[in-house]
Amino acid sequence: MNFSILQHQGVKKPSRLQRAGNWIQRHGSAIRGIQWVVVAVYAFLIIVPAVMPLPDGAAHLWNNLTLAAQFVFWGIWWPFVLLSMVMLGRVWCGVLCPEGTLSEFASKWGRGWAIPRWMRWGGWPFVAFGLTTIYGQMVSVYQYPKAVLLVLGGSTVGAMIIGMLYGREKRVWCKYLCPINGVFSLLARLAPFHYKVDEDAWRRSYTKGEHGHRVIPINCAPLVPLRNMKGAQDCHMCGRCSGHRDAIVLTWRSPAEEVVKLGNKAANPWDTALILYGLLGIAIGAFHWTVSTWFIDLKQYLAGWLIDHNILWPLDTNAPWFLFTHYPEQNDVFSWFDGAMIIGYIFATGLVYGTTLLALLAGGASMLGKWDSKWKWLHHLTLALIPVAGVGVFLGLSATTVSLLRAEQVPLGWVTDLRLGLLGAANLWSAWLAWRVTGRYGSSLVARVFTMVCFIAALAVADSAWWLMFWGGFAR
Repeated sequence: MNFSILQHQGVKKPSRLQRAGNWIQRHGSAIRGIQWVVVAVYAFLIIVPAVMPLPDGAAHLWNNLTLAAQFVFWGIWWPFVLLSMVMLGRVWCGVLCPEGTLSEFASKWGRGWAIPRWMRWGGWPFVAFGLTTIYGQMVSVYQYPKAVLLVLGGSTVGAMIIGMLYGREKRVWCKYLCPINGVFSLLARLAPFHYKVDEDAWRRSYTKGEHGHRVIPINCAPLVPLRNMKGAQDCHMCGRCSGHRDAIVLTWRSPAEEVVKLGNKAANPWDTALILYGLLGIAIGAFHWTVSTWFIDLKQYLAGWLIDHNILWPLDTNAPWFLFTHYPEQNDVFSWFDGAMIIGYIFATGLVYGTTLLALLAGGASMLGKWDSKWKWLHHLTLALIPVAGVGVFLGLSATTVSLLRAEQVPLGWVTDLRLGLLGAANLWSAWLAWRVTGRYGSSLVARVFTMVCFIAALAVADSAWWLMFWGGFAR
């Protein structure tokens, strides 16, 4: 396109970011090729280690595929996928995710059924995240390749089945049932750029077309209503819609925009549940139980009580490996009692942390004005915790990274400073977002300050989880 002619006609030259979005749109075939390369690597890493012997004490990251795959998945892949959501939006979903690629591919040849009402239920992101997190701990997904194949492979098979049954060339699984979709949606709201829709240009295209020509329909695989797309939470950043109707462009924005300006309409009870009871509750319990002295003490007390009362069947270790961890050759076997303790501990941790945070935020929202709007304000204020919640999950996952590197005698003296720096930055970011949110509702400075006192108390509660794990009572 000759931009000098367009500039003479009063049309602005596209920015570098806009040109980047258009480049992705024009090179869709190359993107598809990259996706299939990722699928092949993903399949190799989850299938091959599962059929190999477990590593012995002499194995290292550089000479054992199982340990290398463990490090790639839990040490690099998932922590930095989460980080990419904040930095790039959902580029991972649209360009690299193997489940999305396979689900869309399967739907191309599938039944194309209408999406049922039960699948559209808004609670699936929270429920799927919670169940997957707990089940992963039951089978020790971070440690054993068969568990990885079961959890990640099972999710991938589910994505393909849903793709074969529903939609046509759509990512129905990603939209409604992906266990991590809700987390990605939350983190992407912090991304510094997004595909922005110019609604006036969209309307003009009805009569003037696109670049003066007839509008060619596009396929939005993640089922985003493009004309009304306001933020980045649902967009997979695949670039297919860049330039569509001369109305969609990739552009910069404030990292606070989607939380502060759009949060009053976009926030809902399920987002609140996912943040408070999911990321800052169940996930914390999943990271804590392996290092918790409270868990060990309670487990020993209750096991002694069972033995004293001659109730021995819960101590049996005959549960199959796909229900509870069962690897006798590694001296790692869960009894029914162990499994019940883990599930109970995670649920209890989620309930305590989530309810405490909910009470503090509800107290803060109650300071802002009329009672009829309190729940809306609560849900909006909760979105300000996204940075702390996201960094917490990153720290929890990266603990596996640190453990694997420490086993290889890699110097890690810098880890403590990095953890403190990330947690401190996330707290400041969350506090800044909360202050901006209160500015949209607070009738007075005093009301906003009281709300912030409650919010800062909530930050302290969330921080206590990582203090216990890394520096306090659970630290080793």
